[in-house]
Parts: sequence; C-alpha cells; structure tokens
Amino acid sequence: MGEFPVFMRNKSNAVDRKFQSDGVEGYVYDGADGSQMAHWTCWKNGTSKGYVHDYDEYFVVVQGRYTLIINGRRIVLEAGKEYLIPKGVLHSGEFIAGTRTIHAFGGRRAERAV
Repeated sequence: MGEFPVFMRNKSNAVDRKFQSDGVEGYVYDGADGSQMAHWTCWKNGTSKGYVHDYDEYFVVVQGRYTLIINGRRIVLEAGKEYLIPKGVLHSGEFIAGTRTIHAFGGRRAERAV
C-alpha cells in the first residue's frame, strides 16, 4: 500500500509533535480502559529518544525497518516483525525513511495536536 489509508490519517487524531520524533507523523486512538493505539510513518531517517513506560508496549513494523535499542542491545525489526516491550524498560530506536509502524500501549502514551 505504501501509506496508511486516508481514514487512518484524520487530522483530529494527529499526535502532537512533542510526543514524536523529528520527521515522524503519528495518529493516536484511545481505548475505553485508558490504553492507546497509534501508528507512525517515518518520512526520513532518524532516531527516537529513550522512553520508559509504566505499561507494556507492543508494536509491529508494517513497512521498512526499525532498530529497537534496549540496554545497548540492537534488535533489527523488518516488515512483519513484532516486539513486546515490558513496562519499566528503557528503549529507544532508529528508523529509516518509509518505515511504518503500529503500536498498542497499555496506558496513555500520546496527546493529540488539536
């Protein structure tokens, strides 16, 4: 497909820039239990800062490549690969232009830009 469908990129769900890395565009959806799902498109090569959450994070790479960095260990995830990051674990990453990912968070991770 190359990009997420138009209905998934509704501006009312756009993630505020302070909750995402430079060159990344994201959209977030809230669960009734306080969880969130989000998807991101990486428009250029880049890195994500380190995060520690008090909830689990699951994600899958839809397209491209995301290198997850946990405790100095580099885990390369290509399209179709998934990963579960347990709560309390410091993680960051590197991505290449064209990478698309879908994430599920056991808590509130991002705020909307609106």
